[in-house]
Amino acid sequence: MALQKKDFIEIEFTGRVKDGEIFDSNILEDIKKLHEGHSHEIEAKPIIFCLGEGMFLKGIDDFLVGKEIGKYKVELTPDKAFGVRLSKLVQMVPIKLFQSQKLNVYSGAVFNFDGRMAKVLTVSGGRVIVDFNNPLAGKNVVYDIHVLRKVEDLNEKIKTFINFLFRGEFKFSIQENKIIIEVEKKMSQFVEMFKEKFKDVFNMDLEIKEIEEISKKSQ
Repeated sequence: MALQKKDFIEIEFTGRVKDGEIFDSNILEDIKKLHEGHSHEIEAKPIIFCLGEGMFLKGIDDFLVGKEIGKYKVELTPDKAFGVRLSKLVQMVPIKLFQSQKLNVYSGAVFNFDGRMAKVLTVSGGRVIVDFNNPLAGKNVVYDIHVLRKVEDLNEKIKTFINFLFRGEFKFSIQENKIIIEVEKKMSQFVEMFKEKFKDVFNMDLEIKEIEEISKKSQ
């Protein structure tokens, strides 16, 4: 049966720059190539996401709608992948900004500017030229995708969706046509903002159950 928007699927994938290197993967042998020379422990596992909900690269999302379970090679042009390179995103930043934060600035360094990643291109006198373009902007990319299965279990779908939205796990239960999520009071307003999203994806109402703040046990 063809995959449709709002289907949850599990995939293995590897993304490469066309005729170039791997930049992302969840397959062990490819992750090892990506992190060659690093000694940290490498974990590889398939990912689950909901089609059409912005949980994966849109170009891949769009491609998989209407496809069957199986293996695919997908080539994406920059406009379908990580965007075209924009000259206006190459900007000059005074070196004093880095010095005030006691940061060592040099060509090739990557910094976080209020949530926007930027790479230093040149350092000359008091001027630093930084590039806010995605490192893959302007590049054609190729993805090898293996759609392993369509996820049917509602609990697995909800757990995946919660993890994606809130970058963590919340206890939840399903009662009739309701998803009840248990969250600390300080989080409840934030979670409430996604009621319509849950309704759209699952066609179920979201109910928030406030719980006492979970205190860290003393060592």
